[in-house]
Amino acid sequence: MMASMRITKFGHACVRIEHDGRALVIDPGSFTEREALDGATAVLVTHEHADHIDLDHLRATDAPIFTIDAVAKQVDAAPEVRERVTVVGPGESFDAGLPVTAVGEWHAVIHEELPRFYNSGYVVTAGDTTVYHPGDSFTTPGQDVDVLLAPVSGPWLKLAEAIDFARAVGAPRNLAIHELVSSDIGLSLTDGRMDAMLGERGLAYQRVASGSDF
Repeated sequence: MMASMRITKFGHACVRIEHDGRALVIDPGSFTEREALDGATAVLVTHEHADHIDLDHLRATDAPIFTIDAVAKQVDAAPEVRERVTVVGPGESFDAGLPVTAVGEWHAVIHEELPRFYNSGYVVTAGDTTVYHPGDSFTTPGQDVDVLLAPVSGPWLKLAEAIDFARAVGAPRNLAIHELVSSDIGLSLTDGRMDAMLGERGLAYQRVASGSDF
């Protein structure tokens, strides 16, 4: 937990950021517990994959939703959700209850024979703390941030890339996300390597259980 704000990790890629009576929830997907959205004042969605967006979760809240055009088109079939969607573009700054800046445009390459997907990361400013959620990308935020929500596993990711990305961002604190496709054994190896190789640069790394504060 950071001074005057709260970061709670939920299933897989979902994180809840609370500050000054606001609660922003990022990427409540199919692996995320519904409770992540309790009292949410805004929802941010990075891209259209099911582990990052679940329509039933979005139906369960009346919070405004900020996301990219590709996701807005995906929810057109759910008008009660679509009417709450605001589309944001790369580099755009906006007010979601807390100041947010959209970062980047592309999902990381899964395979060269598969189409690229659009993806927006988000830098959230909560008081004097900046938190970066990159979605499924290795796009750096273009500014210093205090906390990186660092993807550590996935079909588009290898450990060397995760380490190099976290080093490139250079956030003093790094919270593991996007881990549910790996076993506990594999994650223990990832944790050891991330902790050691980020620690060499003076960067702290931590992975917490779903529902736990960072």
